[in-house]
Amino acid sequence: MDSLTTDADPHTQKSTVTQLRAFLAQSDLPDDGRLPPERELSAALGISRTELRKALDVLEAEGQIWRHVGKGTFMGSRPLDTFADIAALARRSNPAEVMRARIVIEPEIARAAAFTATPADITEMRLCLARSRQADSWRQYEGWDTRLHRTIAEATQNGLLLGLFDTLNAVRRAVTWGRLRALPVRPAPDHHSFREHEAIVDAIEHRDMAGAANAMRNHLRTVERKLLDKQLRAAEEG
Repeated sequence: MDSLTTDADPHTQKSTVTQLRAFLAQSDLPDDGRLPPERELSAALGISRTELRKALDVLEAEGQIWRHVGKGTFMGSRPLDTFADIAALARRSNPAEVMRARIVIEPEIARAAAFTATPADITEMRLCLARSRQADSWRQYEGWDTRLHRTIAEATQNGLLLGLFDTLNAVRRAVTWGRLRALPVRPAPDHHSFREHEAIVDAIEHRDMAGAANAMRNHLRTVERKLLDKQLRAAEEG
């Protein structure tokens, strides 16, 4: 009876979900976002598989993860019907094309978020900003960066916009984005995204819809410019 009571305790479950979120945000997941097997996750977190499954159920209900029978559990919402759909989109795309799509879609997502974001959404965004600055590697930074952008999409309270964001992000991951990274092993303290992300969140918090859209657009254009510069240098070195 005691163990059943503990499992059902909402405070215990909330703590387990928080623990799982933190673990996943700092984990070096593969490019497809696949989580480790349940036995490895439960051992790493020091919890039972029953507790783990309940926490995974919460994240799945929130759209943070999705499951594919026989293939595993993956970060993000189920973007399309199958991985084949994402793979097909990725084969027809490239990082520059993905960036152009982001510049079209994400500023409007930020605009909508500035109208509907809750205090809890802002708190989550601020957490992402802080943790991204503390990242020990590009992988960790990109995990918090993705979480920030997705939190902004969640703050729109619009399931269709969130679904579009998740699909675009899944294609971005499939287009081997991380391979364009070079030294140093972590973002520099003056990395451009830190101040640009702050500007986006500040505008959202102040209900500045135009400011949020402009800040997001400026941020993505900087990312695009640096991406294209890296591609050009790689082509010249090749």
